[in-house]
Amino acid sequence: MKEFDTIIVGGGLSGSSTALNLSKKGYSVLIIEKEESENIKPCAGGMASSMKKYLPLDIDQSIESKIRNVEFRWKSSDNVVADLSGESPFWIIRREILDKLILNDALKYGSEIVRPAQAEKITQQNKTWLIKCSNKVTYKSKFLVIADGSQSKWAGYFNLGPRKPKFANTIALRLKGLGNIPKDSVRFEFGFVKYGFAWAFPLKDSVNIGLGTFINNKLLENKDLNKKVIKSFGFEDSSFKVVHKKLRIWNGLNKINGERVIAVGDAASLCDPFLAEGIRPSLISSHFAAESIDQCLSRNNNNLNNYSISINNEWGKSMAWGKRIAQIFYRFPKTGYQLGVKRKTAPKRIAQILSGQMNYEDIAMRVIKRLLTKSKD
Repeated sequence: MKEFDTIIVGGGLSGSSTALNLSKKGYSVLIIEKEESENIKPCAGGMASSMKKYLPLDIDQSIESKIRNVEFRWKSSDNVVADLSGESPFWIIRREILDKLILNDALKYGSEIVRPAQAEKITQQNKTWLIKCSNKVTYKSKFLVIADGSQSKWAGYFNLGPRKPKFANTIALRLKGLGNIPKDSVRFEFGFVKYGFAWAFPLKDSVNIGLGTFINNKLLENKDLNKKVIKSFGFEDSSFKVVHKKLRIWNGLNKINGERVIAVGDAASLCDPFLAEGIRPSLISSHFAAESIDQCLSRNNNNLNNYSISINNEWGKSMAWGKRIAQIFYRFPKTGYQLGVKRKTAPKRIAQILSGQMNYEDIAMRVIKRLLTKSKD
């Protein structure tokens, strides 16, 4: 029975990134991935260019658009546009290419992958993980990384993250052409989706479109609503195929490590509770997971607590304020749009949050105060 330094359950963005970071440090890594091959991933694909520092490889092949401004609309009108400062601070990447680049690089540095296979039973024996898989093989490792996404089976099993995970319901699709979306802009559409919003992020020759709601998850079953949103982005074709996904959003400062086990990305409930961003926390958590495991392996100890501390400091403190803003904004969306988007400085601030130049804590107190005061009027 072959033993690895680390076994990663899940070969998506966060799992592959963790594998790459560890294998580049010289550790033996096995990825267990349930899908047989990479599928098209019509997620928004938005990524702050500052995240490149967490990726130890060239990802230029995956960059489809470099965004110069962010558009906001209320039911196809009442437009607000915010320019992004700096040199290409926000990119749209093609997820299937990015994920493949990262995985291939991890394999090049010695990581191994078994697919399709699912971890069916995970136990400990003499400080060693035993992972029994659907392929009838049992693998051994010193450390374990849970990276099986928002529908994680194992995060709750190991008590990683919030006791009661909170989910946003989303649908995503990719349409050929750009509709009425400028190639260097992303658009957020408010008002159509109750307790949520819609978005359009342009690739080179197509657009990733999505709708998300944070409160009532049944709202997106309305096909007429979906067609209305698609039309607002300049598309008439109603024969689109959608991908439904529940996102495990951030829900409190929680411990996301145990003894020799760590959760990363969506499995760790790190998705942005206001804008549903998932790429940035996946890359940040993958980086710190590899750093923490490296420290343990190099020092021959099992204490991974610094991982949870690092993620809560780097990401969680900002998301705590993002959650408070979201709770008010999406309950009073029209007021939220008028006071939280249409104010002179607000669009710029949101754009800066997207590009990683600012966090929610920087703006939260002023925004919450305005929204609470107006909602009581």
